[in-house]
Amino acid sequence: MDISPLMHALVCVVIQCAIGLSFGVWSTGGALGCMWFIAREHTQAEYRWIAQFGGGKRANMPWWRGFDLRAWNIPSLLDWFVPVLACTAVYFVAAV
Repeated sequence: MDISPLMHALVCVVIQCAIGLSFGVWSTGGALGCMWFIAREHTQAEYRWIAQFGGGKRANMPWWRGFDLRAWNIPSLLDWFVPVLACTAVYFVAAV
């Protein structure tokens, strides 16, 4: 079982709580934590696209190919989706 989505969610929630408790802006804390992993997974999708379709050369990849669904897989989607769900839940609990 791959626990990386849970570890990513934990890191995001820790960042969110640190910023939320320090400055009172829970949404900013959640956004910062989540954007880190969204950007990380997008970069990995770009590298997968380069390996699969770009002949191993970065120059062969147009800027939009990181969004190509063929370069994404379920684990990489979960690596950003689970932290987003966790931070959303923490935000709604903290905001109420």
